[in-house]
Amino acid sequence: MQATALAIPEGAPSRKKRLELDDDLDTECPTQKHARCGPQPRLPSCQLPLSPPPAPVHTPAVTTASRLGPYVLLEPEEGSRTYRTLHCPTGTEYICKMYPACEALAVLEPYLRLPHHCHVARPVEVLTGTRHLYAFFPRPHGDMHSLVRRRRRLLEPEAAALFRQMATILAHCHQHGLVLRDLKLQRFVFTDPERTKLVLENLEDACVLTGPDDSLWDKHACPAYVGPEILSSQPSYSGKAADVWSLGVALFTMLAGHYPFQDSEPALLFGKIHRGAFALPEGLSAPARCLVRCLLRREPAERLTASAILLHPWLRENVIPTPPSRSSLCEADQVVPEGLGLEEVEEEVEEEGERDVCLYG
Repeated sequence: MQATALAIPEGAPSRKKRLELDDDLDTECPTQKHARCGPQPRLPSCQLPLSPPPAPVHTPAVTTASRLGPYVLLEPEEGSRTYRTLHCPTGTEYICKMYPACEALAVLEPYLRLPHHCHVARPVEVLTGTRHLYAFFPRPHGDMHSLVRRRRRLLEPEAAALFRQMATILAHCHQHGLVLRDLKLQRFVFTDPERTKLVLENLEDACVLTGPDDSLWDKHACPAYVGPEILSSQPSYSGKAADVWSLGVALFTMLAGHYPFQDSEPALLFGKIHRGAFALPEGLSAPARCLVRCLLRREPAERLTASAILLHPWLRENVIPTPPSRSSLCEADQVVPEGLGLEEVEEEVEEEGERDVCLYG
């Protein structure tokens, strides 16, 4: 076992497609990563794949700790290749992500492309064996999804401070030719116990672009965050615009405490996303409403770019939100807001969009 320098062989092709981990691994390797599952009281994890799920691989549970150089692998996360890890010389805990060794170049390429940034987690060490690659990351203090689920919704000053960091991450990645894909609240994790500093947990699903064209063809994403263009019959879509839509879903969820588009049936959920009609919760300031609508536009070309998001007034000024009404606080997180029918919601979206757009372009 040895530490491996992050270097790309000369002339190696850039990865244009999604990283697909093998399902048929030996029993030493845990099963393929799946979205978090299980009922949750408020905000659910995204668990409905757009592409057919692979057949389950039954692997024996890891009952004893394994030694990897100076590290000891402790218990794995359920249904994933992620382990809680202890660095024996220092007693520091890390998170270890395991991949097939044959995919080392595809796994490491995004980190080699992207310059260091304080809001993007990078592996502190990479070890390679004959069959597997092990990347060790700092252990986080929870993630944004858990914070929103616990708080139900965030007040605008806190939401703006956290979302500014999320937008900064996206702008940095897009500027250097990375499309993040599979962008959702779970992927933004805290580096401090106070939960004020965010980083992107890893670049596992990032796509490295080979030029200015950001067209992608694969249509694998988290249903709650997927853009309407990915659901269309068009063979390709703008990867950067799709990232912006997903970031808009994350912002809406932070401010409302539930997803903008929800349904237990995938076909109905995708129909709502395709129509793009949603109702914002009461009490949001005009700049906040404006930014959400600038991100969740059905036409990808009409959405803000990642760098333009950082120039929006809501992220540049301190706003005083209107206190939400008691009725809005009592709304169930898993229920699409009641009251207006779909046609009325679409009319309200158009009317409020006309009022909000004057705040920003």
